[in-house]
Amino acid sequence: MNSPAQNSTYDLVAKIWNLFNILKDGGVTYHQYVTELTYLLFLKMAKETGTEKQLPEGYRWDNLIAVQNGDRLGFYKELLSHLAEEGSSLVKQIYFESRTSIQKPRTLSNLIDELDKLAWYNVSREGFGDLYEGLLEKNAGEKKSGAGQYFTPRALIDTMVSVMKPTLDDVIQDPAAGTGGFLISASRYVQEHGKPEKWTKKQKEKFTRRTFYGMELVHETHRLALMNLMLHGLESEPGAGGVHYGDTLTAEGKTQLPPATLILSNPPFGSKKGDGEAERPDFSFETSNKQLAFLQHIYNGLQPNGRAAVILPDNVLFESNVGKSIRVELMDKCNLHTILRLPTGIFYAQGVKTSVLFFTRGKSNDANTKEVWVYDLRSNINTFGRNNLLTRQFFEKFESSFGKDPFGKPAGLAKRKDTGARGRFRRFTREWIAKRGDNLDIAWLKDESKDVSSNLNEPSLLAQNIVEELESAIKDLNAILNELGE
Repeated sequence: MNSPAQNSTYDLVAKIWNLFNILKDGGVTYHQYVTELTYLLFLKMAKETGTEKQLPEGYRWDNLIAVQNGDRLGFYKELLSHLAEEGSSLVKQIYFESRTSIQKPRTLSNLIDELDKLAWYNVSREGFGDLYEGLLEKNAGEKKSGAGQYFTPRALIDTMVSVMKPTLDDVIQDPAAGTGGFLISASRYVQEHGKPEKWTKKQKEKFTRRTFYGMELVHETHRLALMNLMLHGLESEPGAGGVHYGDTLTAEGKTQLPPATLILSNPPFGSKKGDGEAERPDFSFETSNKQLAFLQHIYNGLQPNGRAAVILPDNVLFESNVGKSIRVELMDKCNLHTILRLPTGIFYAQGVKTSVLFFTRGKSNDANTKEVWVYDLRSNINTFGRNNLLTRQFFEKFESSFGKDPFGKPAGLAKRKDTGARGRFRRFTREWIAKRGDNLDIAWLKDESKDVSSNLNEPSLLAQNIVEELESAIKDLNAILNELGE
C-alpha cells in the first residue's frame, strides 16, 4: 500500500502530465514538454526547497510570475539565455543551449499559472526526485515521445542493483547514463542499506560527490539526467561525480570516468555515427558496433574485483569475428558468471532480444571464467508491453537463485542449483562454451509459445544445430580417413 506522501507525488505527476494538453495544440511534442518542464520545474523547486541562491537574482520563479502575461514569453527567453551563462555550475549545465518550444505568450502563461497553483507543499524533499522520475517514466511510456529508447524499466534496474549490492565504499559508473536511472537506484540502495544517519561528514561528501559517475552523449537527455540527480541529492560537478556530457567511446570516456568498482548500464543499440569506429586506443578491438565497444569500455574500466551488470542485445552473444574476440577477452579478463535472458517487449525497440551479463574483473587477465550460469526468463514467457507491465515480482525467483554473492566467486556459485534441461537456471563450463565457438547465446528450453519453425530461428538454437552437424560430419570424415589409412 502506498503512503500518503507517495499518493500525493503520484497525483502531482498526473496533474503535471495533464498540463501537456495546454501545449499539444501548439505542436509541442511529449519530449519537448518534459524538457520545457525541466526549465520551469528547476525554478519552482529551487523556490520550494530553499536553494534559490544558485540562481542569479532577478531570474527566479517569483520574477517569472511577476511579469505581465503578455511579456512573459520574451522574459522567459531572456531568462533561459541568461541562466546558460550565470549562476551555479549546475544551473549553467541545465540551461546550456536551452531554448523554448512554446510560440504563443498565452500558452506559456497558462502553463506557468497552472504549475504555480499545484499543491507543492504536499511533496516532501525526497518526493521531488520521485516526482521527476515519474515524469520521465511517463514520457518513456508515450510512444510518440520516442523516449523509451533511453529509459530502462525500473523493475529491471532495481533487480540488477539488488543483486549487485552497492555500498558507500563503491565507485559506481554508468557509461551510457541516459536520465540517470541506474545511478539513482544505486543511490537509493546504498542509503537504504547503509544507515546514512550515522555517516560522518566525509562519508556524506563521498556519497554526494565521489560515488556516482556517468556520461551521456545526447544534450537533451544529459539535461534531464542532471535534473534527476540534483533532485536526489547527488552533485554533478567538473572533476567530481555526477553525469557528464560527452562521448564515452572517445578519450573522454577514459579520462572523465574513473576506474569503477561497480558498473551498471544499458548501452545504446546500433552502430556508431557514420559507421565510424570507437576512438579508444586502449580498446583491443576496433569496431563500429556500439554495444561491443561499450562492453570493452566496461570490462576495461573495472578495478580488480570490480563487478558489472550490463544489458546488451543478443547479437553480442553470438556475433562472429570481432564479436567472438571480444567475448573471449571478456571471459579471460573477467569471471562472466551469469547471463540473464530477458523476455521480449520490455524495450523501445520491440524486436531486439536482450540479456543481462554479470561479471567480475579478475586480478589477472587470463582464464578468469571457469563456468557460466544462464537463467532463461524468455522462453514460455508472455511478451511485456502496455497491457502486461513488467514488475519487480517477475524477477523474484531469479534474484533468489542468483545468490548473495555479487562478485560471482566460486564459493558463492557453488551454492547455486542447476535446474536441469527442464528448468530455467543451468551451468555451462568454459570448455563446453569454447567447443561451440565461444557462442554465449545458449538456449535449451523449447518455447511452447512459438511453433517449431520459430524455435529454429533462434540464433542460439541454429548455432547449436550447426555445431552438432559439423561435429557429426567431422566424426564421419575421421572414420572414413581411418578406414582409408588401414
